[in-house]
Amino acid sequence: MKLSNMIVLGLVSIGAAAVLLPFVWMLSISVKPHAEVFSTDISLFPRSPTLQNYWHAIAETDIPLYLMNGVIVTGGILVLQLLFTIPAAYALAHREFLGRKALFASVVAALLVPFHVTAIPVFIGFAEMKLLNTYTALIIPFTATAFGLFLLRQAFARIPAELIDAARIDGMSEMGIAWRVAFPLGMPTVIAFAIFSVTAHWNDLFWPLIATTDPDLATPPRGILFFRDEESGDDIGPLMAGATLVIAPLVIGFLLAQKRFTQGLASTGLKG
Repeated sequence: MKLSNMIVLGLVSIGAAAVLLPFVWMLSISVKPHAEVFSTDISLFPRSPTLQNYWHAIAETDIPLYLMNGVIVTGGILVLQLLFTIPAAYALAHREFLGRKALFASVVAALLVPFHVTAIPVFIGFAEMKLLNTYTALIIPFTATAFGLFLLRQAFARIPAELIDAARIDGMSEMGIAWRVAFPLGMPTVIAFAIFSVTAHWNDLFWPLIATTDPDLATPPRGILFFRDEESGDDIGPLMAGATLVIAPLVIGFLLAQKRFTQGLASTGLKG
């Protein structure tokens, strides 16, 4: 092996270790008994591993409720995003209309605007409509997604125009082409976008912290804060077990869809 390759491999290994170490430490603490957690000795691996912390997190706290809320919110956001984004992305890629380029340019420009900029007017609007502390407040602000529209438009633009024309000659409607032709052909990119969307909104703490105060509506990150407050910070084992349960669905989902995820990103070009 060349020296340069060895250096690169070493740097990558150090970076990977730095990223993974907090997660390994969290997993280690989640299976340690209370006495080991507060031991003066630092040990990465537990001497007497136990699942009692997980049982406590599942059976004696609201972690299952927080996970269910996460599924409802992220699932609702993803379904609505795809429902609106797929036809819009198809139209930008394969329909000719006045202002199409300007509209696409505005979508690209919207990628530069973080949600935090619009959070205050959105909050005020929901407060005026009495929609705070509802699933609606957690889902609706993210229905329109500039990132998803850009990503899927780029994927649909790679579909040959001849295929779209053939579908039109066969009498298929534009909406039918979007869902029955473009959507299946762009499935790898759709899956890649779905992973981005679910990960972002499953881990989001900023908006749920603002839009809800009801513990029964807490999403996983917000729920972990409630859990920490209830435990007063002195029962670390169950807290780490709860945090592990929160990130486990994301890790499992990514591992299951990893091939499609990388394929979707690789097949999404920058065609204008």
